[in-house]
Amino acid sequence: MRNNSLRSKTAGQTFFWGWVLILPTVVGLMVLNIVPLITTIYQSLHKTGDFGRGYIFIGLKNYEKLFSDKLVRQSIINTFKYTIIQVPFSVFIALVLAVMLNRENMRGRSAYRTIFFLPMVVAPAAIAMIWRWLLNTEFGLINNLFNIRIGWLTDPRFGIYSVAIIGIWSDIGYNMILFLAGLQEVPRDYYEAAELDGANVIQKFASVTVPLISPVLFFVIVTRMIAAMQVFDTIFMMMERANPALAKTQSLVYRFYQASFIVKEIGYGSAIVIVLLLFILAITAVQLIAQKRWVHYS
Repeated sequence: MRNNSLRSKTAGQTFFWGWVLILPTVVGLMVLNIVPLITTIYQSLHKTGDFGRGYIFIGLKNYEKLFSDKLVRQSIINTFKYTIIQVPFSVFIALVLAVMLNRENMRGRSAYRTIFFLPMVVAPAAIAMIWRWLLNTEFGLINNLFNIRIGWLTDPRFGIYSVAIIGIWSDIGYNMILFLAGLQEVPRDYYEAAELDGANVIQKFASVTVPLISPVLFFVIVTRMIAAMQVFDTIFMMMERANPALAKTQSLVYRFYQASFIVKEIGYGSAIVIVLLLFILAITAVQLIAQKRWVHYS
């Protein structure tokens, strides 16, 4: 009886302290994620009342308006175009750099890692100022260096690609650190065995490195794609409202910002966010299904 009493007391204490420890996370999820999601869904079915007071239920009319809005359709295209350009390049370049920096006989590895990671800790405003100067049509370093005259940020043909280049540059360091952590866990025996079989550098990369760090690669691809679909700050700081390239560059999140905070159509902006959420959920679900074919968990 005494043992049963002690076990019951221990189980009760474990249950109590378990909830005490996870309660801050649960409260944070409710306050910062669940409640705002429910509120956004509610607002997407309403429009703001007169003088910004109250909400008027209009059903799915915001969604009907959304899919007939040319700017929203263009924003969807821009978002996917940015994601398709930014994610593969930032992941591939970071992986190659990580493999190079993982070599044991390389000098100054710590310095190189720090240099590549610096863009992640630099203030976005500072990054915008630097890149606006580099890409300036009249006085930009790139145009003057190559003796060309291209409106990198003002020409609708180049705006989205310029923003994607900035995104690639910004994410390389973060991705590289994650890949380096994964490469540290790869045993050297596999590479030695591949060398005995006559494998060259590319074959070792494709047959040894990629399969063994595929869980890390999968994590980076999923998280970077989610982040790319929500791009806003770079566009907001690089593009002015009067910029002729803005329509061909603005993302869905930027369109949400305009609808909700500039035009004050909160319900319409909420509908845009819900559509973006559905896109992200669909893409992530496809990735989770597809990862069974190429991700190898040891």
